[in-house]
Amino acid sequence: MSPSKSLLEQSSIIASVTKWTFLSGVVGILIGATVTLFLNLLHLTESHQSDLPFHYYYLLPFGLMLSVWLTRTFAPDAKGHGTEKVIEAVHKKSGKIDIVVIPVKLLATIVTLFSGGSAGKEGPGAQIGAGTASVVSDLLHFSKRDRKKLVVCGISAGFATVFGTPVAGAIFGIEVLVVGTLMYDLLLPSIVAGFSAFFTAQYLGATYTYYEISYFQHFFIDVVLIAKVIVGGIFFGLIAYLIVTTLKQAERIVEKIPMNPYKKAFAAGLLLVLLSFVVGDTFFGLGLDTISGALQFEGRVSTDIPWYTSIVKIFYTAVTLGSGGSGGIVTPIFYIGATSGHFFGGLFGGEHQLALFAALGFVSVLAGATNAPIAAIIMAMELFGMDVAHYAAVSIAISFLVLGHRSVFPSQKISMSKSGMLDIEYGEDIEHSSVSLTEENAKQFREIQRQIRLRRLKRSNREKIKQKNTPKKPIPE
Repeated sequence: MSPSKSLLEQSSIIASVTKWTFLSGVVGILIGATVTLFLNLLHLTESHQSDLPFHYYYLLPFGLMLSVWLTRTFAPDAKGHGTEKVIEAVHKKSGKIDIVVIPVKLLATIVTLFSGGSAGKEGPGAQIGAGTASVVSDLLHFSKRDRKKLVVCGISAGFATVFGTPVAGAIFGIEVLVVGTLMYDLLLPSIVAGFSAFFTAQYLGATYTYYEISYFQHFFIDVVLIAKVIVGGIFFGLIAYLIVTTLKQAERIVEKIPMNPYKKAFAAGLLLVLLSFVVGDTFFGLGLDTISGALQFEGRVSTDIPWYTSIVKIFYTAVTLGSGGSGGIVTPIFYIGATSGHFFGGLFGGEHQLALFAALGFVSVLAGATNAPIAAIIMAMELFGMDVAHYAAVSIAISFLVLGHRSVFPSQKISMSKSGMLDIEYGEDIEHSSVSLTEENAKQFREIQRQIRLRRLKRSNREKIKQKNTPKKPIPE
């Protein structure tokens, strides 16, 4: 390359870096402030739940009805867990998001969580971040390409503010868009947006919980523990599969019920309230106390958190979101991952490994259900420390593969196959992408089936011949 071309290249890159560092930094500050407002309002409303003369979750049937009314009346895109709508907007609308989604999503989520709906707060954070970035793009008359880029920065900033993990949040915002592809041109602006949003939130008083789990291994290889981590990765992948399947089926079942949407929301809330008399009331809301309990090992035994906790939480979340509640899905995934890991640790790891496997479940189920293994590994480092991170990397990778080509975000594009034996329709979203065996493996599979049928036929013929040649016993007189 000639010196003139080299100078032109470097000048263009420096100009682009300067432009996007400034833009993403400013947008990150705006989003950090806006999402912090949402978090403070959420905390304020939750602090008044105890002022009610009855259990706050008795309001759930009415809260779900109000959430349905808000989203149906003012912003249908504010329905559900938020992140899915943001991913859809990036892929299908070049990041264009209606500004009215921001206040409606904020209010509908607060109503849902205050009344006990099982949902999270990161989906609204992502939607608020993406919406803010979209508004800024319109004000500055950005091209579709630049608006899409800034909206992705907004998603990252929203996640970073809610998670309290600036790097993992930034990577998560990029990674959830396309399975198998990390868009490196968005890496710098997303990280800058994530850090500026996170520091803004801290400056405005936002607080976060981190779990330093000390599980230091010396320089010998603990083969037994590694085997348990591998089995755990498979287990967490199956838990992620259960989450994805249950959410999808719950939404389909609710849609098929021939009833007014407000009546369906009321009935769903009433069902969860009545169920709480059987399973307890720890499944309402965010469930942060349960997550902390699973991750902080202080002599607790595995029976402290019932074995069915993660399964019941999946049901509560699916019913809440499927019936019209508004909120995120990642916080329930954290809850389900931590409690299922706590169960696994008590079953296979022993009491001294409860916190370790709860932490592995926390990030591994996230990686599987959302197809974001890189962000999950970084999150393990930021939340739990390096003692856990290398075990987490193994468990996360396995969980990510075990789930297959599914996701809680069906609008994710797919650009990789998780098995060399499968043919994938690349470029389509997960919900509509076809998955089939490769031609070579399909032939092998058909040959195996043919061999099995032949063996069954031969076995059946031998039994018939044996029965024919066996003399019949005389009938006694």
